[in-house]
Amino acid sequence: MNDPNNLQVALQLYTVRDETQRDFAGTLRRVAQIGYPGVEFAGYGNLTSQEMLALLAETGLRAVSTHVRLDALQDEQLDASIRYCQDIGCSNIVLPWLANEWRTREGIQALAPRLNAIGQRCREHGITFAYHNHDFEFTRVDGIYLLDYLIQATDPSLVKIELDVYWAAYAGVDPVLYPETNADRVALIHIKDMAADRSMTEVGKGMLDIGHIYAFARARGLWVIVENDHPQIPSLESARISLEYFK
Repeated sequence: MNDPNNLQVALQLYTVRDETQRDFAGTLRRVAQIGYPGVEFAGYGNLTSQEMLALLAETGLRAVSTHVRLDALQDEQLDASIRYCQDIGCSNIVLPWLANEWRTREGIQALAPRLNAIGQRCREHGITFAYHNHDFEFTRVDGIYLLDYLIQATDPSLVKIELDVYWAAYAGVDPVLYPETNADRVALIHIKDMAADRSMTEVGKGMLDIGHIYAFARARGLWVIVENDHPQIPSLESARISLEYFK
């Protein structure tokens, strides 16, 4: 399907959290052996940035992105997150979740200046800041999605979107059309497939038009990040099956 040497497909390590909790370094070695060229972090397994850099060098894995909670994206913690990313060559910091109090139009408008400020600090250090959606951002308020309010309320040069196509589809949004409509804001694509019962499944095993979504990412040089929150089979095997689709 594609040149396997030119894959920009990373694994969100949350997929294999049962494995990383047991053996973080060993799991990254397995992810590299499976054939993933990159990873997206959801925690660093208590490794220092220098230890992580050595592990990435050993495995050949690229640190594509990292998920960092909102409460850790302020003041000294934000500075520490940026420093860690700089140390390991990670160019994207992603906010993966919003607590309920922000999930209104007023909440988004109140949060927007803070997101812009985080994005500004990241940009000053050569890092892209992005927001990762679930399904609640596609709640309509006065006919407009909450995610669109967030896009409108934030600076397009400072706050990008890591679009999770499964959650968009789960919310009833076209996962092919939506990224194309917001192409200038989408910095990363999260891919998991949707089974007939709407549960998550391995890429290529479900109903989503992965081919068109992947073509969108390829045309723009974007990394595609595989995730499965709740694999029904061993998590590393789930990750391997999803990668096979792209190869």
